[in-house]
Amino acid sequence: MGAALGWGALAASSLIIGALLGLARPRPHRIVGLVLAFGAGALISAVSFDLAEEGAQVGSPVALGIGLGVGAITYYVLDRIVERRAAARSDAGMALALGAFLDGIPEQAVLGIGLAGGEGVSVGLLAAIFVSNLPEAIGSATDMRAARRSGRQIIRLWIAVAIICTLATAAGYAIADGVSGDLEAAIDGFAAGALLVMLVDSMIPEAVAKAGRLAGLATVLGFAVAAGLSAVS
Repeated sequence: MGAALGWGALAASSLIIGALLGLARPRPHRIVGLVLAFGAGALISAVSFDLAEEGAQVGSPVALGIGLGVGAITYYVLDRIVERRAAARSDAGMALALGAFLDGIPEQAVLGIGLAGGEGVSVGLLAAIFVSNLPEAIGSATDMRAARRSGRQIIRLWIAVAIICTLATAAGYAIADGVSGDLEAAIDGFAAGALLVMLVDSMIPEAVAKAGRLAGLATVLGFAVAAGLSAVS
């Protein structure tokens, strides 16, 4: 259990680091847009290779599909609630934070399940998590600061997300013996579904609005880097 908490904390720490970097100093919109685009590419890679592909290998396509649908609907509904409450702030950062939260819990639960199964953790997987989480947290913190949220409030939010994600790793480790392949596939699918809706609704439009035509190139670069890291054994 201690190892699961340690690896989970290491994986989730990139969220706090990203938030701190986002608050460190004001950055030009184009730079923030490029960071978001790079992160979007990394997340597309995570959906493709670390979630959907893994889910298809450990469980049935039906379980994976159900997870995708539930994850997508969950993010959509919760994002609409957050959007209504934050309408006065025009706060796109909260949508990114919600995406990180809904993706991070199942993703790190799967990490804990893998640790309990004796699979270990590869340096490549941890690096890929950092590559995908860091730009997401940077962009979210930057947007929340632009929406006049206090730095203390932003940091508290990301610390809470990181703690919950860390505990999800420990929870995955604890329940590993009772998790079937189909349930693990559904968990992977849930994370992938939430991520895909967040990418299309929030992260990619925000990146294009701020970085313009360069966003596409940065997205491909993020995908290539994350895909390469995911292949490291």
